[in-house]
Amino acid sequence: MKRPGLQFALILSLLLNLGVIGAVGYAAVKRGEIPVVFDLGAKDANLPDYLKLSAEQRRQWRELEGGFLKELAADWSQIRIHRVNMINEIFSERPDRGRIETERAAIAQFQARQQQRVIDQLLKERDILDGEQRRALAEILMRQAPSGTMEERLHGQ
Repeated sequence: MKRPGLQFALILSLLLNLGVIGAVGYAAVKRGEIPVVFDLGAKDANLPDYLKLSAEQRRQWRELEGGFLKELAADWSQIRIHRVNMINEIFSERPDRGRIETERAAIAQFQARQQQRVIDQLLKERDILDGEQRRALAEILMRQAPSGTMEERLHGQ
């Protein structure tokens, strides 16, 4: 494979992997469930319960969560559109690298915005947690591990 082709394949792989991981995470957060990757042993556990939030902390948590989840959902909607456009262009009769790059750049922009939103959200959540709760949340986040890329799974790796 030529070097530009390899770079393109690696970038596409990264984008798809981030999209899958983000979609799983978003779905779990939206349902209020802790994903299996956290390995907490409680199928129906939710983060406020796991962190043992007080009634006031839960109220603040819900206030923070509403807008955050709506913004993430809006970005995921846009990412899906650009991802479909990019894949359609890649597999068209005459792929246009410029169009592919435009869609990739749009996806990257939305993903960067999502990452910034997640960081901002975690900082806000941090402010309402006590030290033990912060350590518990940090531990959960550090235990998250990607399960491999979609391309690896599709190709039997």
